[in-house]
Formats: sequence, structure tokens, C-alpha cells
Amino acid sequence: MSSSPPKPPAQPKPPPQPKAHGLLDGKVTLVTAAAGAGIGYATARRCAEEGATIVVSDRHERRLSAAADALTELTGVKPLAVPCDVTSEAQVLALFDAVVEAHGRLDVVVNNAGLGGTAPLAEMTDEQWHAVIDVTLHGTMRCTRAALRQMIAQGSGVIVNNASVVGWRAQRGQAHYAAAKAGVMALTRCVAMEAAEHGVRVNAVAPSLAVHPFLAKVTSEELLAELAAKEAFGRSAEPWEVANVIVFLASDYSSYMTGEVVSVSSQHP
Repeated sequence: MSSSPPKPPAQPKPPPQPKAHGLLDGKVTLVTAAAGAGIGYATARRCAEEGATIVVSDRHERRLSAAADALTELTGVKPLAVPCDVTSEAQVLALFDAVVEAHGRLDVVVNNAGLGGTAPLAEMTDEQWHAVIDVTLHGTMRCTRAALRQMIAQGSGVIVNNASVVGWRAQRGQAHYAAAKAGVMALTRCVAMEAAEHGVRVNAVAPSLAVHPFLAKVTSEELLAELAAKEAFGRSAEPWEVANVIVFLASDYSSYMTGEVVSVSSQHP
């Protein structure tokens, strides 16, 4: 007698957002790709709620302005908002110069900028490959390099990179994105070893599925449901749930952690 396969768990509602505890009080914190409704804005908001002095950046100037306005309404303080395309070294350098000029230091950088896409490798063009690699891996490298130069000079700082479980896990149509995110993981580990002697920590998060309006707009409901069913909780993460882990890594509560890639999904190897 055959038994029916187990059903995936019902999708529970996420818990309420935790109260702030001042984990980043006074820390000058830059978040890239912080416009929109995804992990970047959620991170900027959670960092602001934890007392950070926020700087937001994005290549989409209109959405960046809207994000800055929303943060102003939340905190009562207008954050510095600097447009930046992370594929441009000149714009990256201008961004970091603007932060230091405005605030005199830089305590935390969250490298959130990334570009996805779906295409089988046999059908993928060089342009598709290079676009994803340049934003997701090269952009993270450029911002990490600029952050290190400032943080090494001041003798302290924290960098948190946004990787992905596809850096570990095989997924069809994601060769370019997976290669880029695996590169972000390796970059994180190597740079952490170089930065430790200067009092600088470098870690990464590896989210699985965090649904927000833009992702829902460009992804079919069927695929999102299929991916959610594979999650331990039977649902996707809320962007703020990923942001909470980023806040932890940015805070002094993770003072002995460096070179780590933290899965926010239970789907690590």
C-alpha cells in the first residue's frame, strides 16, 4: 500500500517585526541599491530604526528620491542620497567621497546592488552574462574596495555583502547569477582575511526567496509558489527578515564574525 507524499507546510504568516534596540546607534551606514521595495530599502529602514546615520544610493534617481523621502518621514532626518551606478568606478568613488565629506567617517557598508535574469547558458549572450557579472560581482568588488580604503585608514568598519543561496545551489537558467553570487561569497571570505588586521569585518548574507512587489511583477505566481514550497517555513521571507540578519552582522553583536556567509533560509550546503 503506497502512501501519499507529504504535503508542504502551510504558509504561515511572518512574525511581527521586532522592536529596535539601538544596535547601530551613531554608525554611519551606506546601503547600495536601496531604492524600491526589496532587501535594500528594508535594510536601510531597519538600520535607521536601529539608530544608524543612513546614506542611501541607487542608480534609479527617482526611486532613490522616493526612498529618501520615506526614510525622512520615518526618522525625521533626511538621509544623504547619492545616485550611483556600481558598474562605474568613477561613480563609486564619488559616492564614497560624498559619504566621508558629509559625515567624516564610514562605519558600515551594505553592498546590496545586484542584477538577475534567467537564460539557459546555451542561449545566453555575452551581453547578458557580462551585465549580471558586472553589477553583481564587479559592483560588489568596486564598493568593497572603496570601503576598505576608508575603513583601513580609520581602523574600523563593517562590510556586509548580499550573496544568494544560488551561489551554493544549482538552479536552471541561473548560471550567470549563480557564478556572480558564488564570486561574492569567495570575495567576502578572501577580503575578510585581508581586513581583519585593520579592525575591519567582512561578512555576507545568502537569502533564498524574499518576495517583494518588483520580484512578484517579473516572476510568475507558479514559480514563486514552487520556490516557497521548498522553504523550511513553507513561505518566502519578508525583506525585513533578511534585513534583520544584515543588521546583526553590521552590529557589535557579531564582533567575532568575519569571512562568514550566513544563509537566511536553511538552504546552505
